[in-house]
Amino acid sequence: MTTEALLRLYGRTYCHLCDDMLAALEALRREFSFTVEVVDVDADPALVAKYDELVPVLEAGGRELCHYFLDAAKVREYLAAFR
Repeated sequence: MTTEALLRLYGRTYCHLCDDMLAALEALRREFSFTVEVVDVDADPALVAKYDELVPVLEAGGRELCHYFLDAAKVREYLAAFR
């Protein structure tokens, strides 16, 4: 039994790039089963310090997969391990 992949998207509520990355991730649902946890960096000063100008940042399995724009090839490679 394979567990479902968890992707964590660090972003902001007023960030159009964050919205774009989330929409691009949703398009991958036709190929893969995964959960996206959206984390508002502005809710935690430590996250603001870490990700402020990099958002959106997509992490999975403790590593950064991409930031600013979705790297679909890298995300597909990561998600393929959960098939």
